[in-house]
Amino acid sequence: APAQLLRDARMHGVGIRPVDVRVSDIDCTLEAGEADQPCLRLGLGCAGSLGTAARERIVAARRMAPFDSVRDLGDRAQLLRHDLEALAAAGALAGFDAHRHLAHWQVAGYLPPLQAAPDAAHEGALPLLRAPTEAEDIVADYRALGFTLGRHPLALLRAQLTAAQVLTATQLQDQPDGALVRVAGLVTTRQRPQTASGVTFVTLEDESGQVNVVVWRRLGEQRNDVLVGARLMEVRGELQRESDVTHVIARDLIDRTGLAGALQFGIHEFH
Repeated sequence: APAQLLRDARMHGVGIRPVDVRVSDIDCTLEAGEADQPCLRLGLGCAGSLGTAARERIVAARRMAPFDSVRDLGDRAQLLRHDLEALAAAGALAGFDAHRHLAHWQVAGYLPPLQAAPDAAHEGALPLLRAPTEAEDIVADYRALGFTLGRHPLALLRAQLTAAQVLTATQLQDQPDGALVRVAGLVTTRQRPQTASGVTFVTLEDESGQVNVVVWRRLGEQRNDVLVGARLMEVRGELQRESDVTHVIARDLIDRTGLAGALQFGIHEFH
């Protein structure tokens, strides 16, 4: 899966480059990066709503000659508007000097050339559309790709969280055993093993790392709506260290999903 591939690349210090219809193969490939270091180029397959046949036509047409515009791409690869919309959503058209908003505008005006419509290939003046904000790009990345190469969403909320005395995963490591702490993050896992007598183990992820949280059965029952439904969760509890393992014993759970606003996702995979 692309998300696991990205994690492995990060772990081994391999740079990552976005999907680009001008150079991306169907699958992810390695390219030469700076100082001869390998770099992972994301493949067209990362644009999940782009069909297999469309991916193959793009690669085949590009072998004949480079694409010089969105229209050239659509015409020679015989793409439907849906295909171009998938590429625009994935940021794969940025190489044509088209940020997401402009790329979507160009795609919206695309019609395959028809014999009865000789002017269909005419492209008018480009509108003065603003570039998307960082938050909008993150949302678009995740909706189209399932991950983002930009900053973690919690980084955009850090000022608010710091004002509420919420620690990052890194800052948590500097706290003494037994300290009362506040942490928050996107919920990546919830586990309730049958052998754990109703205890739930939750993993929170922020821009600096992960926090392991232990929720005893009584609190889990009291805050079940938060435990089950929160996508962005704040935990107030006691820091405990056992050997080299650090975790927070939860005393209270708070649903902070509303803080994310537009930054709300169904599955949490950020890199």
